[in-house]
Amino acid sequence: MTSLHPQPTFVLVRPQMGENIGAAARGMLNFGLDRMRVVAPRDGWPNPKAIAMASGAGRVLDDAAHFETVADASGDAHFVFATTARSRGLTKPVYAPQAAMEKGAELIASGQKVTVLFGPERAGLQNEDVAVANAIITLPVNQEFPSLNLAQCVLLLAYEWRRAQGQIETQKMELAGTDWAAVQDVEKLAEHFEQRLETAGFFFPETKAQGMKINLRNMWSRLPLTRADVQIFHGILRQIVRWKERGE
Repeated sequence: MTSLHPQPTFVLVRPQMGENIGAAARGMLNFGLDRMRVVAPRDGWPNPKAIAMASGAGRVLDDAAHFETVADASGDAHFVFATTARSRGLTKPVYAPQAAMEKGAELIASGQKVTVLFGPERAGLQNEDVAVANAIITLPVNQEFPSLNLAQCVLLLAYEWRRAQGQIETQKMELAGTDWAAVQDVEKLAEHFEQRLETAGFFFPETKAQGMKINLRNMWSRLPLTRADVQIFHGILRQIVRWKERGE
């Protein structure tokens, strides 16, 4: 069953290969989309090769509606995007993928229905298809090789949709079972280092000792240490002392 959460409808226009339809379904579901429509697929509908390629995303195909024309497939939409890698000689706003999905998210949040058209593998959408769209999405591809696989294009737009929802973490730190070190943890480590360095005669000459200690404390405060990191440093210092005491 198609999910109820707001999302755009992806329309595959005259797709030629069942494998690409199945791969597109997988790419959609990877990023939480499951509203697919198929317009006049070359090899008929349903397509066994699409089902095989979809693997765990078969439900996207099960719920995919089949239409004979682009107008029918997009008729209930309030706003339609057409994906194309080349100029069409048509006066329309042109969006990059990220901006298009941000715009789509705004429209859907206001209660409107949004559709994205994807053309067939060989030549893409025809001008007659693009003419029904409100705007164009152009991907920043290499102009010497602009042809993009259908499923890849679907995957890229699905990713941008999820990012527009704030569901993509652009960076995170895996702490591997530990936590960030607290200020007091780092302070104790700095004290431990100072003690060992004092014993080793590192702070020389005496006139520069205080400045050297401040620089070391500043260095420790800049490092993004975890509690595990701090424990390892303490362990290193203790082991050095044991090694020294054994006279090895």
